[in-house]
This record gives sequence, structure tokens and C-alpha cells, in this order.
Amino acid sequence: MNFNELNISDNILKAISDMGFEEATEIQEKSIPEILSGSDIIGQSQTGTGKTAAFAIPILEKVDPSIKKPQVLVLCPTRELAVQVCNEFKKLTRYMHNVKSFPVYGGEPIYRQISVLKKGVQIIIGTPGRLMDHMNRKTIKLDHVNSIILDEADEMLNMGFREDIETILSKIPNENLQTILFSATMPKSILDITHNYQKKPKLIKITRKELTTDTIDQRYYHVLEHHKLEVLRRLIDVYHPKLSLIFCNTKKKVDEVTDLLQDNGYACDKIHGDMNQVVRLSVLNKFNKGIINILVATDVAARGLDIQNVEAVVNYDVPDNEEYYVHRIGRTGRAGKKGTSYTLVSKTETRRISNIIRYIKKDIPRKKIPSINKVNAVKIDNYMESLASTIDNTSDLEQYENIINKLNDKGYTSDKIAAALLMSNLELKEENNMNLSYEISRRQPYNNDRNDRGNNKSKRYGNKREKGMSRLYVNIGKNHKIGVRDIVGAIAGETKIKGSSIGSIDMYDKYTFVEIPEKYANQVIDKMNQSRIRGKNITMELANTRKRRR
Repeated sequence: MNFNELNISDNILKAISDMGFEEATEIQEKSIPEILSGSDIIGQSQTGTGKTAAFAIPILEKVDPSIKKPQVLVLCPTRELAVQVCNEFKKLTRYMHNVKSFPVYGGEPIYRQISVLKKGVQIIIGTPGRLMDHMNRKTIKLDHVNSIILDEADEMLNMGFREDIETILSKIPNENLQTILFSATMPKSILDITHNYQKKPKLIKITRKELTTDTIDQRYYHVLEHHKLEVLRRLIDVYHPKLSLIFCNTKKKVDEVTDLLQDNGYACDKIHGDMNQVVRLSVLNKFNKGIINILVATDVAARGLDIQNVEAVVNYDVPDNEEYYVHRIGRTGRAGKKGTSYTLVSKTETRRISNIIRYIKKDIPRKKIPSINKVNAVKIDNYMESLASTIDNTSDLEQYENIINKLNDKGYTSDKIAAALLMSNLELKEENNMNLSYEISRRQPYNNDRNDRGNNKSKRYGNKREKGMSRLYVNIGKNHKIGVRDIVGAIAGETKIKGSSIGSIDMYDKYTFVEIPEKYANQVIDKMNQSRIRGKNITMELANTRKRRR
């Protein structure tokens, strides 16, 4: 459907046209009329379907430019997503000169945000924690708020924001508040919020026929862990993507990979949660402008970022959660363009890539690691092309030709001179017999219980139980397509315990151990034994009780 058919005002239509949009996506086509009618909405769609515009376009129609007070709140799980959503609002309000939007989030001095808010802002996009800080300081008042959007609601609940979200909703005095909720999944904790704070909401569900698109060429490589960097360098040198995203599972690994790539002369930088917001936004700006062409990131830091024209995604580590794989590679192959994903699989990650292939229901071919000869051949071709272009497009080479003539007079041939210059400017490596890959024995057991006690566990924080914590056993694990964030989100959602209060989580193939503050242990056991995680009935009990029973 064309946007002209959706009863949108001329100023917004003009801004949409400037942004290059012609036809509405499915989520936009179905959501915009319902939001314009004033209905409460539950929108279920994946990242990359155009959901930001689906709620931003119609909600702007309700904003009164003459009232310079907050009228719309958008809650986001991360700072990066808040900034991205705000940028989308700013693009859409390009011709609505008296409508202002502004992001509020932690990680920067609050007084800077206060000074902007005092000037008058109609649309506030923020993280729950920082928004509540402003509410407590009275620097954001909710008297004129008529619409609230929860963007990526499932992620906010997974991060333990349920209590904050409910507090914010309860403080809005408008009885006719329009509540719009967008989420990729619909766990019970989200449905609880819809029952308590929405009025006869309309469900709009967009399902993709395939989790990954044919525009992404997916491939993986068996790589010995200590050779991953060498293989990564070969892939970059051979395929030479203009912009590439490299994902690591931990902040420490992001630091290590970035430092090593920079030491080897690659235009590379990083983003992760330990970096302050100013630095992260500066790095993203350099990446979008092409000043750097390689960005190394964690999953959380990259969530919600709108990065265009990424040609390649590299999974330096295979993610624990299959959904993370889908989100990662979805950063390339967008808007009909082609993209490639490369996954480096160590011996301990072999099962993960098998689980991912089953999850996306599409084969991912295993490829051979490019040889040094292949790398050298590509480098030579690129250098020759660049050199030929310089020769063809430079009219005056006389002063350089004079240097060659002087060297000729000293007995050096032109061939020798050219070879010496090439050696100085073109780094080639000698082929060696170093084995970077490995083979998997077909008889190697992956699914027996002994492997549950091996190296296949996923951890948060560590193994040692802290004082004041109870260790609980849960009868589900990685084989049940459950991730750490699913367990954290379920416990936080069902019991209203903050996600940050949950201790270490040791996840095995068939079961999981999770640490909970002792004072909440019985409450958590009672609640969770009546609950489900991703549709699966669970059993939870004290770990030491289970040991005694055995």
C-alpha cells in the first residue's frame, strides 16, 4: 500500500518521501490505521520490519505543536535504540517545525538533558531508569501524555525493567492513554502488562516465512580457536567488504579482537556496554561515514542500531542463542541488497552451529579457509588495478620517470626498481602448512549426559555461589532452545524480582542451575513451578534437595 492511502498529513508524507520510502511495509500498513483510530495496539514483529515508522508516523498526527510539554513517551531497552528511534522521529518531523523529540538515557550527565527539556519537548524517547530519574526530579511531568509506546518490550522485561515500566504506566494520569506495545515475542510477563494497562488491544502479528533471507549468503568455517584471528584476516583480505560487522560474545573478546586488528593495520573500532555513550556514538558516526570499515561489537551494544550498507557480518564467536544469530546476520542483505555472513566455528562451538541450522531450517554450507596463495592473489590483483588507474589518470609522471632514469644510469634495471617498490608497498606472505581447521569424528558423541558436564555450559558472572544466594535446579537447558535471557526474563516477569538481582546461571544441555537471593528462593520456586518458559512446563527446586534425592 502506498503511504498516500493511509490518511497521513502532507508534512509527514513529504518527510517520508525524503527518506526514500514509497510503499508501506506489512506492519506499517496494518498498524498505522489502527493507531490513528486511537486503539491500543499489541504489535508482534521482528527487527527490520519497519516497526519504528509503524508507530511514529501515526502517533505524530496526535501531537499538538502549541503545547510544549511531553505528549508521547517511547520506552526502549537500550541507549542506542533510544537514540535511533529519536533520529527516526526527527526525520519524520522535518516539516513539523514546532514539534520536538529528545532522547533521555543513562551514561551522560543528567543536567544536559534537563536544560533541553526545559525548552519544551513533545516526544520523549528513553530508557526506563533514566526516565524515572527525571520523573522523580520533576523535570519530566506526565500530565499531558496521551500516548506511550513500549518498543522491544520483551527485551526490556528480559533486562529486569518490569517494575520500572509498571511504575511509569501507573503515574500517567490520562484515563484515555493510548498504549502501544511492540515485541518480537509474547511471554506471559508481556501479556500481564497488556491485561493491566491496555483497553481491548488490537493484536497485529507479522510472521516471516523465513528467519533468514535469500539475499544473505551464509557460510561457516571450522577453525581452531587460537587461529580465529588469522582466518578473520584472510576473509577480510580476500572478500574485502566495504563495511563489515564482527560479533563477539563478550566485551573482553571485543577488546582483544579490536586491538589485534588495529595492530595489523585495519581501520577498525568497537562498541560495547563498558564504553560511555559519547564514545560509542562517535564510533558509530565514523563507521557510518566510512572512516572505519570494520566494527566489532557485542549483541547488546548492537541492538537497535540502524547501520546501512553493511556488506558482511562475521560471527567471530558462535552465539549461544539461535535468535542472536538471526539478529546478527540480519544486519546485512537489507533492502534487497546482497550480503554475506561468515561464522567461525571452534570445536566447542560445533553443536551451536548445528542447532542454528535446525532453527533457521536452512542449510549453511561449510567452506574451506582461504589459502595464503589466494590472499596474495587478491592483494596483487587489487594493487595492479590501483596502479593501472594511477597510470591512466595521471597526466604528469615526468619527475618520477626522471628518478627511474637516474637509477637506470647507476645500473639498476626498471624491472628491479619496480620489484623493489612493489616489495615496499605490497605485503605478501609465504604459504605454509599450518593447519587452521579441524575435522569432527562422526562417532564423537554430542548429546549424551557426560557432555552436559563438559565445556558446553553458558555462564553469567561465574560458577561460585555468592553468600546469601540459593542455587536452584531447573529441568530445561540449551537442548530445549532456551537461552540465559529467557530464564532471566521469565523469573523477573513472573516474580517481579529485578533481573539484576539474579546471580550466576550455569546452563547445560538438559538442565540449568540459577542463583537467587535466599529470601526470594521459595517464592521463585512456587511461582515458576506454575509457569512456562517458551511454552515448556518447568520444574524448579533447590539444587541441594535434588542431590539428596539422588
